[in-house]
Amino acid sequence: MGKKIATLITNLFEDVEFTEPAEAFKEAGHQVITIDKHAGNEVTGKKGATVKIDKAIDEVNPADFDALLIPGGFSPDLLREDDRFGQFAKEFIQEGKPVFAICHGPQVLIDTDLLKGVDITGFKSIRNDLKNAGANYKDEEVVVSNNIVTSRFPDDIPAFNREALKLLAK
Repeated sequence: MGKKIATLITNLFEDVEFTEPAEAFKEAGHQVITIDKHAGNEVTGKKGATVKIDKAIDEVNPADFDALLIPGGFSPDLLREDDRFGQFAKEFIQEGKPVFAICHGPQVLIDTDLLKGVDITGFKSIRNDLKNAGANYKDEEVVVSNNIVTSRFPDDIPAFNREALKLLAK
């Protein structure tokens, strides 16, 4: 039975950090639901990919989803301007549901205040932010800790997808 994966995304996301995991998840029978401030909008990636937003953040409840995906690019930083996105992610971590964040995606997780002691990776420029949040930063292609899968950049996507799909299969 396929899982429902909430995806927090807005303009200036790193295109392949959404498109490749989303494609892998869909091929494995899962459903990917995009979430931003407003439903029906179309957001544009850094390289020009467009994604239609399925749901507004105020229309969704983490309890209705099995996992969370946060692609990188500038999107996570823009999402952090609105506390609802960090709160949404927080509920996934509190419930032990799988969370997948790549590149700058872990920036949203900082706002959960739940990274203390969690092994994590992300793009090099956010490593001190992650450390300051109490996380144990690791410069590795993929890190899995407490059902949180993180990777550093697009070259890590195959490992990121592999580990995310393992958690979704449980």
